[in-house]
Amino acid sequence: MLALVLAFQSSAKLAFAFGMAVTGTIAITTILFFFIVRHRWQRPLWLAILGAGLFLVVELAFFGANLTKFLHGAWVPLLIGILLFTVMTTWFRGRELVGAERKRVEGPLQSFVDDLRSMDPPLIRGPGTGVFMSRATETAPLSMRACVGHLHSLQGRAIVLSLQSLTIPRIGVEDRLEIDDLRYKDDGITFVRAKYGYAEHYDVPGLVRQVAGAGAESPIDTRDTSFYLSKLELKAGDRAGMSRWRKRLFLATGLVAAEPEDYFRLPRERTITIGSEIEF
Repeated sequence: MLALVLAFQSSAKLAFAFGMAVTGTIAITTILFFFIVRHRWQRPLWLAILGAGLFLVVELAFFGANLTKFLHGAWVPLLIGILLFTVMTTWFRGRELVGAERKRVEGPLQSFVDDLRSMDPPLIRGPGTGVFMSRATETAPLSMRACVGHLHSLQGRAIVLSLQSLTIPRIGVEDRLEIDDLRYKDDGITFVRAKYGYAEHYDVPGLVRQVAGAGAESPIDTRDTSFYLSKLELKAGDRAGMSRWRKRLFLATGLVAAEPEDYFRLPRERTITIGSEIEF
């Protein structure tokens, strides 16, 4: 804000930018409200158009009046909005592309568990409990595949944990967990889906204690639990779906992401990160 004040040097020019920002925000809010009325509340199309149209007639008139001051400072909020819109849509599209490629590489979780039972030589099962963090609900975590593929071993009790964020603020403790033994009750591998509201914070160690008391497939000693994360090394390739400059922008947005250990409240001394490379 201080930079804008120094750049414009007068309250009149700053008012042009402020007017464009306010009228543009009001118009966009009305348009978004139209989509909520139509698609979320399932109201008739004519009613949604009538309600939004009454407001937009006035709001767009004010917005058009501010366009006459475009070269006198009104271009600033438009430029900021375009930049933010570009970053946000790039991030959203990049997540879609990376998620689709990651899903292809990880493969179905159930098929992976089925293959473990027929491995030759048999898979070595060590002591303790391993919690493998998974973004998806139907695929095998890359960290788990790495343990099996490179170490040919897996801890005696393995939990594939998927965290799901819902559009409600909070979830009751009794409704938080969904536990699946993945067809076999004797292999020590359990899939857990944990639901969280958008106002809640993740606490994976506390969640494991809740799983231990919820009747998991085999006993869990929460003091002897290791946590496995899959760290992706992303590379911008030539695949269709996004231009190269937007792929580079998407990679740049990943530099400001929070550390997963802190985000999930994982104890660093018991957290193992396994890297994988994905080209999108």
